Amino acid sequence: MKTYTLDEVQDELIGKIGTPRRDQYEYELQMDLIGSAIKQTRQERNMTQEELGKLIGVQKSQISRIENHTSNVTMNTLLKVFTALKAKIKLQVELPNINVSVG
Repeated sequence: MKTYTLDEVQDELIGKIGTPRRDQYEYELQMDLIGSAIKQTRQERNMTQEELGKLIGVQKSQISRIENHTSNVTMNTLLKVFTALKAKIKLQVELPNINVSVG
C-alpha cells in the first residue's frame, strides 16, 4: 500500500503551490485561523461579541462575520480587534529583495 505525504495530497486535490486555486485555499485557511484566534481570545477574556464590537465601534454582527470569516475585513478593523483584545501584533511581509517586519 502506497502512502502519500500531506504535501502530495494537497498538490493533487487543491493544486500545486503558486496556482490560483492553491493560493485561494491558503488565503482562506489563514483567514479562518485568524477568525478562530479572535474568537478563542475573546472567549478567554470573557467578552461577548457585542462587548468587543462596542470597544472598536462595530456591530456584534461584524464581530461574528470576522470570527466566522464570512466577510472581508480591513486591516484597520483587525488592528482594532487585536488592540481591544490586548494582543501583540506582528506583521511580516516577505517580497523579493525586501523583508519588512512591523510590531
